[in-house]
Amino acid sequence: MKLIKFGTQGSEKPGVLLSNGTSIDVSACTPDFNEAFFESDGLNRLSSWIENHAATAPVVPPGTRLGSPIARPSKIICIGLNYSDHAKESGMAVPAEPIIFFKSTTALTGPNDGLVIPAGSEKTDWEVELAVVIGKTARSVSESDAMAHVAGYVLHNDYSERAWQLERGGQWVKGKSADTFAPLGPWLATTDEIPDPHILRLWLKVNGETKQDGTTANLIFKIPFLVSYVSQFMTLLPGDVISTGTPAGVGLGFKPPQYLKAGDTIELGIDGLGVQKQTAT
Repeated sequence: MKLIKFGTQGSEKPGVLLSNGTSIDVSACTPDFNEAFFESDGLNRLSSWIENHAATAPVVPPGTRLGSPIARPSKIICIGLNYSDHAKESGMAVPAEPIIFFKSTTALTGPNDGLVIPAGSEKTDWEVELAVVIGKTARSVSESDAMAHVAGYVLHNDYSERAWQLERGGQWVKGKSADTFAPLGPWLATTDEIPDPHILRLWLKVNGETKQDGTTANLIFKIPFLVSYVSQFMTLLPGDVISTGTPAGVGLGFKPPQYLKAGDTIELGIDGLGVQKQTAT
């Protein structure tokens, strides 16, 4: 299934994008795609509901705004320097263990909502990433059992303010958490939609010029390992997001660096997970 949220900001309803390209309102089945939905076998319930009600469910009008396909999670966990080419362009060593940092959940926004460059920012940067959505509570799970705890995958642009991230001391979270810095979507694809998440092309363009063009085959730490690893340090709750890192081509890596300015248009996509488009203000 491909889960969407649609409607005006703050009043989104849950929906599903069907295989025929039609989107339907599924709020009669569930009020939201949140922790309660995932932890109560919501995906299976929704699948059964669609079989019986898809033909009569309200259709989402084309062009309706899309929000994040999941409700605000308990946490957004990011993995740093998880592509060797990105580590190299950042002037940092390939990590021996995953680098973990948090992104504020208030950064969450829809896939095509505008990027608001924070006041005083001069180094706002882009990062196309494959994000994993947890479907079942995970505590110290084994790598072999990790995928049983995954609900699906979603496209994420891990926006970063590099000066705040790298030049202001403390932890990276300061440069990762501004409002609009975590667009998710357009949909969450359940695991059956993406049989192998490690063979996906991911790309990003700024003003029509390709900046990033990579593949998840180059992830240093693969998804089962990441889910298992993170779960050793914290409980992963249903709906939590793990963003798996970005390939080379971020603004920081250019010589001289390239950063976003008002009026820039950012487009990005991942095989099977759709396309986002943001305009910076």
